[in-house]
Amino acid sequence: QVQLVESGGGLVQAGGSLRLSCAASGRTFSSYAMGWFRQAPGKEREFVAANSWTTTYYADSVKGRFTISRDNAKNTVYLQMNSLKPEDTAVYFCAARGARIAASAQAWGNWGQGTQVTVSS
Repeated sequence: QVQLVESGGGLVQAGGSLRLSCAASGRTFSSYAMGWFRQAPGKEREFVAANSWTTTYYADSVKGRFTISRDNAKNTVYLQMNSLKPEDTAVYFCAARGARIAASAQAWGNWGQGTQVTVSS
């Protein structure tokens, strides 16, 4: 089990940038696949990006704009979000999985509490 705490959300104008951080507990952070998901009001939680020891995946909607990275020494994963659009508005969740990356939210067993990102037009 790993505990996750997100930070860095906020209100930004369209075209702006934000960086989300997710601090994880535990001594085996480097062995986990780490992911970011988001959930807008009335919508299902959707995959945004994920990173494992050897692989990184992005949703098509964020490719070229978002970058996931991790600092294993700090047990932290980041999501740099550039060129933000109003449709990026959602609660963003950090997730951890002790296995390969999966696009389905149901496959991830460890979640943070979420951080709100609001992009104004």
